[in-house]
Amino acid sequence: MGTVQIVTTVLAAAITLVAVALAVRAVRTMLSVIRLGQPDPERFGDKGTRTKRMLTETVGHTRMLKWSVVGAAHWFVMVAFVVLSLLVLEAYFEVVDPHAGLPLIGGWALFGLATELIGVFGLLGILVLIAIRLRNRPGKARGLSRFTGSTMWQGYFVEFVIVAVLICGFLIRGFKEATGHGEWPVWAAPVSHALGEVLPASEAALSITALVKIIISMTWLITIALNVTMGVAWHRFAAFFNIFFKREPARPAGSGLGPLRPMMSGGKPLDFEEADPEKDQFGVAAVEQFTWKGLLDFTTCTECGRCQSQCPAWNTGKPLSPKLLVLSLRDHAYAKAPYLLAGDDHSNVDALALAESQRPLIGGPDDGGVIDPDVLWSCTTCGACVEQCPVDIEHVDHIVDMRRYQVLIESSFPSEAGVMLRNLENKGNPWGAPQNTREDWTKGLAFEVPRVGEVDDFEYLFWVGCAGAFEDRAKKTTRAVATLLHEAGVSFAILGEGETCSGDPARRIGNEFVFQMLAQQNVETLNEAGVKKIVASCPHCFNTLGNEYPQLGGQYEVVHHTQLLAHLVSSGKLTPVQPVDGGITYHDPCYLGRHNRVFTPPREILQQAGTVTEMPRNSERSFCCGAGGARMWMEERIGKRINVERVEEALSTGAKTIAVGCPFCYTMIGDGVTGKGAADEVEVVDVATVLLRSVQQQG
Repeated sequence: MGTVQIVTTVLAAAITLVAVALAVRAVRTMLSVIRLGQPDPERFGDKGTRTKRMLTETVGHTRMLKWSVVGAAHWFVMVAFVVLSLLVLEAYFEVVDPHAGLPLIGGWALFGLATELIGVFGLLGILVLIAIRLRNRPGKARGLSRFTGSTMWQGYFVEFVIVAVLICGFLIRGFKEATGHGEWPVWAAPVSHALGEVLPASEAALSITALVKIIISMTWLITIALNVTMGVAWHRFAAFFNIFFKREPARPAGSGLGPLRPMMSGGKPLDFEEADPEKDQFGVAAVEQFTWKGLLDFTTCTECGRCQSQCPAWNTGKPLSPKLLVLSLRDHAYAKAPYLLAGDDHSNVDALALAESQRPLIGGPDDGGVIDPDVLWSCTTCGACVEQCPVDIEHVDHIVDMRRYQVLIESSFPSEAGVMLRNLENKGNPWGAPQNTREDWTKGLAFEVPRVGEVDDFEYLFWVGCAGAFEDRAKKTTRAVATLLHEAGVSFAILGEGETCSGDPARRIGNEFVFQMLAQQNVETLNEAGVKKIVASCPHCFNTLGNEYPQLGGQYEVVHHTQLLAHLVSSGKLTPVQPVDGGITYHDPCYLGRHNRVFTPPREILQQAGTVTEMPRNSERSFCCGAGGARMWMEERIGKRINVERVEEALSTGAKTIAVGCPFCYTMIGDGVTGKGAADEVEVVDVATVLLRSVQQQG
């Protein structure tokens, strides 16, 4: 061992010891913060499915590859980070002995070829990601940048480190070839051999370069250890766990969407009959009241901004960014952690942590709140953020949990929503319409609509929903669906005045008490009627009945009307023959498409009836109409109206018919078309109406 090797060995050992010690401390800090969260026992079941999903999403990169070029580049960088970590380990041998390599596998030609290719494609991948970050940096990107609010120096630092480590790796191999100590033939390491032709034969340079590689790597580790909220780096480790512990690992397409969780207290669903506001947890009022999975979510955020880029609120000038909301909660959690971890003795807690402990979770600038009320109430719960998040952060659950406390304990929510909630409690529908008018939509039909109780045997219960019963435009859809079912010979019945609101708007706004009151009443009614199958024309009802009523003992097979109608068309019971003139574009309702993966049936129907032109944002990336999350009953006072943004996109297709599959979307898109002055040229109708017109033309 020469003088150079002695120096490089000592320096490598010193910086490594410092880095490892700091990293261990950082990991312990993160674990202590995550453990502050509330219990969430459901996250530990079905470990086989969880492991499979985690490997699929990480190794297979299934969620990232939705973004094509970005996803492919990121995959190569990820593989380079994982596999070439071995070459950082190899550098420790090379600072001691420039002739040395990895034991056992270091001399394999296939290992040399694999690492050479990974190094090349990893370098190309990181250069692509750097170019994308530079092109889309805030202030330079055309339109809204998904990196707005991200800590840009951290992204640049991580990318620089990856480039530098990869370059050092090739230089080390080049010096080995130059000194005659290369381990692989030309075909296995062509880049290394090419570098060996131009680099000097210097063993000292080889060991120094290996030291530089170690110093860069350990500087990265020291930097992230000193910045435990540096998600752009820590997600490389935390993402595996966050994906493993996702809510529904068996869910198609793998997103973290699913039924809203019931209100939890101490890891158990809250029983309102026995709940005590003084002892039990009603929603989330402080950051430590999120579950440990919520705190893991905040820790894992990569600040990539894909959620932000897809958010309808952010895209129309609202203050809500799902990314910034998560980052605010993350920073608050870690700043408050010393106070929380100190237990009852706060005498040694620093002033910053004490100040952070006094901040309300929800509050405006004057209150010093972590999350502004306008941020909280801008959310439509469309799920675009959750759908696009590459590490499965569950933004919607966290937003609704915070809403629950504001509604149930603070009685703090937009005033106009109070009218809707009172109507739900007193009238059983958000419009406050008389219950005895629920069946008015049946008047004028050429056939008798059977009621539960009047007929003993029926296959489907037709769940009309409040909009379908009371809102004039939605009534057209209700009549169209009933007519089509009748013409196809489907045996169905309605509850009529026995039906009440499914509770969706109450639950999304955060009033779990009213939701459970309505839902339990409906479950009792449905179970007494012996209902097994339900067809619903409202995606919000469809989602609530099928996905959330099981939490209250209601187990039913629920289909959306487009699913049933598509089946009737494919089986020949309905035959569309008259095409729609002027072309059709279809707007995917969030709670039908993104939340429940029903993309194909409505399109199959429309393709039978005319030429369908897709909007740029469609299917799982469909842009919200603005009505979800109980926003249907709240004024949109900030920024551009979401429905106008969506209507402009629909009008850009040139289609004369905008088809929808949801009564809320029907209202919002219809109002947007009228507001744009296009009502004379463009018609908004439900998919069922399009099909009915085509079928009736046959007669």
